[in-house]
Amino acid sequence: RFPPSAAGMEPHTDFMFCCGAITEVLKFGPRQLHPEHKRVFLLIPGELLLKYKKIKIKKDDVFGLNGQIEHKLAFIREHIPKGSSLVLVGHSIGCYIILEMMRRNPELKVLKAVMLFPTIERMAESPQGRRMTPLLCQMRYLAYLPVFLLSLLPDILKAALIKLNQLFIFFFLANSMYLGGQEMRMVLERDNTTIEKNLDKLIFYYGATDHWCPVKYFNDIRRDFPHGDFRLCEKGFRHAFVLDVGREVANMVAEWIYSSLRT
Repeated sequence: RFPPSAAGMEPHTDFMFCCGAITEVLKFGPRQLHPEHKRVFLLIPGELLLKYKKIKIKKDDVFGLNGQIEHKLAFIREHIPKGSSLVLVGHSIGCYIILEMMRRNPELKVLKAVMLFPTIERMAESPQGRRMTPLLCQMRYLAYLPVFLLSLLPDILKAALIKLNQLFIFFFLANSMYLGGQEMRMVLERDNTTIEKNLDKLIFYYGATDHWCPVKYFNDIRRDFPHGDFRLCEKGFRHAFVLDVGREVANMVAEWIYSSLRT
């Protein structure tokens, strides 16, 4: 399903310093981007966001939702050639991040943005949000207890845990809960202004059984933007599709993008 020029290219991982954090980037294609690369695809995941970073340096709250938005904007400024056109694919809170990126920097040359299972509004009011908000906003502080206790260990033991990648699990949990709590508090009303300005660039894909963005949200946004491209899943894909049907969703999205870019 990929273009012939991509044949034989294997994904590879790079580490780079961006916006106060050492960031792990999974790349498909050339290792280095140059000005002749006029079109760049950038995927922004959802709740796995913080698990793709190894060692982090806290600066301007890079762990929070606003910090994650600024992190993506900084990555584009620092690591993508100026003048490149962007194709953005977001999942879950990654869709909210994409809308915020487009709002904060309207000069971004976005050709198309695909929003998969978009948590872009009323997260705390969703069925899953009502269950998770108390955990993420009040009980998340319990996740910091193991981190504190580990900080009391001798350096030699902490170094051994780091080598075994065990120490990072506790940081991942604490950071993910911190970000999740901010999502519940900050993702409230839908950003209709940004959607209206970029409606022709956006494709929204909602799940039929998604408890983070229920079908009601799909019906509401389709009613408010009757000329937009809003699609409701008919294949039974769940919100966390990467766990079982990642390849199927990737092929589906690739077909949408290539089709829209040819027209």
